[in-house]
Amino acid sequence: MQVLIDNADILLRAFGLTLLLVVVVSILSLLFGTVLAAMRVGPIGVLNKAGALYVTIFRNNPLLVLLLLVVFGLPKLGVQMSYFNMNVLALTLYTSPFVCEALRAGVNSIPIGQAEAARSLGLTFGQSMTAVVLPQSFRAVVPPLASVLIAMVKNTSLVSIFGLLDATARMKGLLNDHPSQLWWIFGGIALGYVIIVEAISLGATLLERRWRVA
Repeated sequence: MQVLIDNADILLRAFGLTLLLVVVVSILSLLFGTVLAAMRVGPIGVLNKAGALYVTIFRNNPLLVLLLLVVFGLPKLGVQMSYFNMNVLALTLYTSPFVCEALRAGVNSIPIGQAEAARSLGLTFGQSMTAVVLPQSFRAVVPPLASVLIAMVKNTSLVSIFGLLDATARMKGLLNDHPSQLWWIFGGIALGYVIIVEAISLGATLLERRWRVA
């Protein structure tokens, strides 16, 4: 326990970085995933196939491979970014397809009459999606989206390999310096991740209750 107390400031900064990653990647993934979902359910064949190809490629490859490609590949192409931005980019590219598929399932669960009614009122595809279909879809897919974000929280632990001193990186450092305190260190870091995950779960539960259709 003492090792956690003595290094509390280091651990708080590490979890602060982890939380920053979670927030930034969550926002970007929700935005990009929504765009992908709109492409996949839209009437334009080229965009539909492009969205499907993107989802197939990025959803079926390990995150570690994508991180390696971004962190070591982009500099070779002359693209200079900070380690934080590169890790955010890789996590966003990887998480967005899962957001897309969750939203696409939500869109498909909406009765077709909703979209037809919107078109009969003269709304374009984009207007009907933003005003009618997507709001109902988000309401229907809160639990699966929460699961995607929870998985992303755990995926952030991989950034410790690529230059960021997040919670997992600090855990490795503390274990090297205090091997006899393994269980305290592991338990303290694990508890931090549990708190983050439970906060997302609680937020999803509250949203689900608020958006529930009577």
